[in-house]
Amino acid sequence: MKLFYKPGACSLSPHIVLLEAGLPFEIERVVDGKVGNGVDFRSINPKGYVPLLQLDDGQYLTEGAAIVQYLADRKPEAQLAPANGTLERYRLQEWLNYVATELHKGFSPAFRGTDESKKAARDALQPKLAYVSKHLETHQFLLGDRFTVVDAYLFTVTNWAQRVGLDLLPFAALVAYRERVAKRPAVHAAMLSEGLIKAQA
Repeated sequence: MKLFYKPGACSLSPHIVLLEAGLPFEIERVVDGKVGNGVDFRSINPKGYVPLLQLDDGQYLTEGAAIVQYLADRKPEAQLAPANGTLERYRLQEWLNYVATELHKGFSPAFRGTDESKKAARDALQPKLAYVSKHLETHQFLLGDRFTVVDAYLFTVTNWAQRVGLDLLPFAALVAYRERVAKRPAVHAAMLSEGLIKAQA
């Protein structure tokens, strides 16, 4: 498999999941709309954005929430997603949808626009982050005691807070959660690979 990514973008989530699952893969960076060999990325993915996963048979899969579930199901023994058909799996999908629609899309306008529109985006995220943080007061991870693919997604999205000037300190449980997730070897390795953190001397 090959993951097309941009450093620190939402493609960090499947990058973490690939490492957590221990699946063999390659990564290819997308820079200025081009892949490494100079090919226009839109000729591979007409949507024009990452993540994009090239499967072993040459097919492509898009959309992070779909990709991470596909990867989890490729390695069920890693227990990165509850079994299909269970209520717990629908809880996973419930959280994946919340992170995608309420947080991920909520962060997007905070990156561009006027100072006023960026502030409005940050303000709109506050109650949503408060909701997540409240949940994490009684849960080690979003689904309970086990790290799942949605934790890779939530970590990735909340990693953007500093870049848009959003202070997470009021959300103590979320901050503590992020610290737990950041210590996971797969998360550290993905961040290091994408140049988001530096190797310790």
